[in-house]
Amino acid sequence: MSKVTVVGAGNVGATVANVLAHRDIVKEIVLLDIQGNMAKGKALDTWQQAPIDYYSTHLRGTDNYADTADSDIVVITAGVPRKPGMSRDDLISTNAKIVNSVTRSILEHTKAPIIIVVSNPLDVMTYAAYKTAGLPATKVFGMAGILDTARYRAFLAEALQVSPKDIQAVLMGGHGDTMVPLPRYTTVAGIPVTELIDAEQLNAIVERTKVGGGELVNLMGTSAWYAPGAAAAQMVEAILKDENRIFPCCVNLSGQYGLKDTFVGIPVKLGKSGITEMIELKLDADEMKLLHDSSTAVKSVMDVYDNMGL
Repeated sequence: MSKVTVVGAGNVGATVANVLAHRDIVKEIVLLDIQGNMAKGKALDTWQQAPIDYYSTHLRGTDNYADTADSDIVVITAGVPRKPGMSRDDLISTNAKIVNSVTRSILEHTKAPIIIVVSNPLDVMTYAAYKTAGLPATKVFGMAGILDTARYRAFLAEALQVSPKDIQAVLMGGHGDTMVPLPRYTTVAGIPVTELIDAEQLNAIVERTKVGGGELVNLMGTSAWYAPGAAAAQMVEAILKDENRIFPCCVNLSGQYGLKDTFVGIPVKLGKSGITEMIELKLDADEMKLLHDSSTAVKSVMDVYDNMGL
């Protein structure tokens, strides 16, 4: 008898709700947005899809946080995209205020939900939600690595002319240019990817992955939503089913990989209590340096947020 709340009825939030409804594993999905009619309309549209696609999950749109009471999981997608003339600090300030307000409002009606953050800038927004919520780090984490690995795997599948189903990969670090792809941990049906593709082509795919979000913005004039929404829904499914699936997620490190008090992506197990285990891979010296460099970049943005006094 599970209940999931998705905050933000924009493209990403609506996709999370739609994909999750199709999984048919949730009793109720609440789609909340300050534009209540938009949330109600998208929830109603997805509910009317149920007889066609055969699922029973009920959806409700609202602008009232009281409707989110007793949610098992909350997915936060609310926020504004970066606009022309808006500095990075402006974006952080605007979206942090939104994420903090959302987190406080949720906790007024649900004591200790699992919170998955999708809002950007992802790493610092996860940090903001964590500080505001006051919940254990195992219950507040961000979605980025699943999306980044999906892009990486999709590009590899295209280059190798294989099914993306057969590609497994790990990405670590921050979400964006400083992410740390790990070709050593990338396989195709169990075969190391380095045996199937030359280094130059693989490096080109890695670089394309790092700017994958920007590529889509250039094409569409806005951020992606299908893949990010599906990625967040996959995390929810793993938690609700208590699957202990291993995904790269943005988490607060407390000494893992020699890092502390920083939010970066590492592989974790997701189960019914949230993060059930943080996995430490045996990185080589070059990989560890890239991860620490990525953490330094993320920490600088966290410091910007702290200095705002929000």
